[in-house]
Amino acid sequence: MSSRVRGKIIILSGPSGSGKTTLHKALLESRKFKGKLLRSISATTRAKRPGERQGRDYLFLSPHMFESRIDKGYFLEWEKVFDNYYGTPKRQVLDLLKKGKNVLLCIDVKGARRVRREFPEAVGIFIKTPSIKVLQERLRQRASESHATMALRLKVARKELKEAPYYSYVVTNGRLEKARRDLERIVCRAIAPMATCHRDC
Repeated sequence: MSSRVRGKIIILSGPSGSGKTTLHKALLESRKFKGKLLRSISATTRAKRPGERQGRDYLFLSPHMFESRIDKGYFLEWEKVFDNYYGTPKRQVLDLLKKGKNVLLCIDVKGARRVRREFPEAVGIFIKTPSIKVLQERLRQRASESHATMALRLKVARKELKEAPYYSYVVTNGRLEKARRDLERIVCRAIAPMATCHRDC
């Protein structure tokens, strides 16, 4: 890797229902980070949802295409989550880092572990709810999953919560606005040597 100043990887992880996807979107839309924090577009084998576009929201691949790219070392990290593959294209991330761009990854705990092994300087932020009870209620409010699926997500969540101590920071998402502010302060500190956003935090 180049010895010149490079970007930094910021990782967001957390169980389904923790609010990590909402917070991920809030960071990318924040004026503080405009041009300073970029999203890595993930690849997935799940079906395209209404309004989603190829190459903008995800790189939608067939299972065969995804598995072929695994064999070729195409992914920085990848996992099979609830019957669908998800992965982060390696070249995309490396190119952004070499240009001095900061990259935001919203990935699960296993993927985060792989990224940290390759990039020990990556800043990991774990998002959690105040309690399992709150998490369960949020999953129930989605009203889009069967009882069996929700039970599986809770089982997985309990395992993922054990990974929280291995992250640089833990943000409790009890109230979304407070969690967003806490997260913005952490990211500001993480990228401060390369940005001026610390004055706004």
